[in-house]
Amino acid sequence: MNNPVFSQKERNIIILLIVLTLGGILLYATRGIFGAFLGTLVMYTLFRTLNIFLIERWRWPKPLSAVLIIILSVFIIVLPFIGIGSMLVRKAIALQENPAWIKQVIDAVNQFAGDTLGKPDLLQEQLEASAAYFGKLLTAVLGGAANIFLEITVMYFILYFMLVNYKGFENGILYYFPFDEEQAVVFGTELKNITYSNIVGQTIVAIVQGGCLAIGFWIFGVGDALFWGVICAILSFIPLLGPPLIFVPATLVLLSQGQTWQGIGLLIWGFALVINIDNVLRFIINKKVGNIHPLITVVGVIIGLPLFGLIGLVYGPLLLAYFLLALKIYKTNKRLSLQQEQLREKQE
Repeated sequence: MNNPVFSQKERNIIILLIVLTLGGILLYATRGIFGAFLGTLVMYTLFRTLNIFLIERWRWPKPLSAVLIIILSVFIIVLPFIGIGSMLVRKAIALQENPAWIKQVIDAVNQFAGDTLGKPDLLQEQLEASAAYFGKLLTAVLGGAANIFLEITVMYFILYFMLVNYKGFENGILYYFPFDEEQAVVFGTELKNITYSNIVGQTIVAIVQGGCLAIGFWIFGVGDALFWGVICAILSFIPLLGPPLIFVPATLVLLSQGQTWQGIGLLIWGFALVINIDNVLRFIINKKVGNIHPLITVVGVIIGLPLFGLIGLVYGPLLLAYFLLALKIYKTNKRLSLQQEQLREKQE
């Protein structure tokens, strides 16, 4: 019998290289729907407890439980996003058909800035400075919106089979992940807490802040209060920085139109209530669920918007938080490995 060309170790290395190459090709081929994979992980984490409860406690058939959860998630997650998107599109079309309104706002703010600050071209300078960045950002957001139907379809297709075969999926994760059982439990718990904190917690913060700002706009006589409340809710995913992008320009417009007490009142309402209610709610959520540092959220939004479009407001911070969590587990694993090596050296 002829001796083999490659040793067993060399064969393993070659097979590993083949696996890595094919994996790289698959990752490149599916780069356009990467958001669907991340969305599947998020949805599975959010509804895992309910799925197990329906199957193991109420003895529901697995397919029925999966279908119910998918329908439920469509009504409480997907449809609101579609509604918000439709509202934004309708408003954008209305503004495009009435450009005089935009010019009026710009002229009003410039007039106030010129009379008060001695900078009559303040708004124009700021718009020119940020036009290139927001132009690219808008292109990325619209590009992500064009791909959203495919991503939702892929997400629910994968999610169905994960929910039906949840035990096999989780056992496979435990088998292939380079964590021991204790680390896997820690990883899973922190993954759940991070997801709940960013999805459930941040959604509550966004709804409350958007509602408070809409009420403030209504009290102080700013038009389209509901629309701007929705915009505030979206921007609330950017901690501290989001809501002022709405109520500060609105204050300037009110002041420029001679509505001094309304402008001052709206400014106080924004900073005293809208901003502070964010801090209070985040403190409560962080104590109950989990903590995501505001810096992670801000950087995650900057990363997520170009990658995933508008949904990057959610996915970006999650992706960054997952990365930091994996890094934390790696450092813990490395420290345990060093301790084991030191213990073996002492025993020898």
